Amino acid sequence: METRVAVIGIIVEEPDSAEKVNSVLHEYGGYIIGRMGIPYRQKGISIISIAVDAPQDDISALSGKLGRIRGVSVKAAYAKGY
Repeated sequence: METRVAVIGIIVEEPDSAEKVNSVLHEYGGYIIGRMGIPYRQKGISIISIAVDAPQDDISALSGKLGRIRGVSVKAAYAKGY
C-alpha cells in the first residue's frame, strides 16, 4: 500500500483533552516517525508536531479523530512525491 509522509500540527487548548490526544496517537503509533511536544505555559496550551509515514486514508482518519476532541485544533501538511 502506498504511503505519504506528512507533518500533523496539533494545538491543545484544553488540558483535560491531553489524555484523549495521547490515546489517539497511541492507536496510530505504528505510523509515527517522530513526535515533539512543547508546553506553552504562558498561554496555557500545548503544541505538538507529529511526523508520520502512512496511507492517505489513515492520515486523514488520525487528523479527523484528533480534530473532534474538544479544545484541539489540527492541520496536516504533506510532502510532495513521498
